[in-house]
Amino acid sequence: MKITQQTSENTLTLTLDGELDASSSVLLDTELSQPDILNNKKVLIDCQRLNYISSAGLGVFISHLQRFQDAGVKLAFFNMQEKVHNVFEILGLDSLMTIVPSEAEAVAL
Repeated sequence: MKITQQTSENTLTLTLDGELDASSSVLLDTELSQPDILNNKKVLIDCQRLNYISSAGLGVFISHLQRFQDAGVKLAFFNMQEKVHNVFEILGLDSLMTIVPSEAEAVAL
């Protein structure tokens, strides 16, 4: 798993590349736990190159969701592959988290 960051106008975009499993979820948790991440109005997750997500990876997003909501930071996912989106949908996480098709839609939130 490779995670790259890009910041623009109070928006942090994290691009996930590879498989988000138990071992790589630690890296994501570290990224999302940074105190200054709450200085952004939006945290956007680019999932175009995310090939797999395990329950550990989902757990990282769930564990930070309330913290972001309490701080007024929007968390949104975009460019999600169908197989990854199906995991969110099966677990009902698509109703808890914002998932949009494109980066333009995520930025417009």
